[in-house]
Amino acid sequence: MAPKQIPEILTRQVVARSRLLKIEAIDLRFSNGVERQFERMQSSGRGAVMIVPFIDDETLMLVREYAAGLHNYQLGFPKGLIDPGETPEEAANRELKEEIGYGARELIPLKSVTMAPQFFSATMHIFIAKNLYPETLEGDEPEPLEQVPWLLSKADALLEQEDFTEARSIAALLMTLRELAE
Repeated sequence: MAPKQIPEILTRQVVARSRLLKIEAIDLRFSNGVERQFERMQSSGRGAVMIVPFIDDETLMLVREYAAGLHNYQLGFPKGLIDPGETPEEAANRELKEEIGYGARELIPLKSVTMAPQFFSATMHIFIAKNLYPETLEGDEPEPLEQVPWLLSKADALLEQEDFTEARSIAALLMTLRELAE
């Protein structure tokens, strides 16, 4: 089967803007002549990182932090935006230092993923971090994050946790398990 022809963008209009995002209405014409309007969120374009840190061969470090979208606290892996001029690896190391007080001597890239690509243009780079060393940087969180060590052998129990629901964290855990099995 031949690759699909990408629809032609007829018009673009910013309909809302925030500090981090803008929402565009785009009028499209598909290869079969059908025209539709879609709305999409455009990210800052910087991308983001998520890190699965191993504090030893058997123990992952997670963080529990406030999730405004759900208005509760969620358990997940350290993550954050890539700052201007940073590589994803540099951002991953900085986020580790800010969120769990460790840097990593070894970062293993797992995969770059998207979230709701039908509506959102952001990419997140997921890494495994090993050979950690203590180092702390001041972060931008409004309160200290709860650090939660978790045994890798208890990964199934982590998947059952009521507050471990973020799809990117679940994907990162499953990709980590697969990577370690290979």
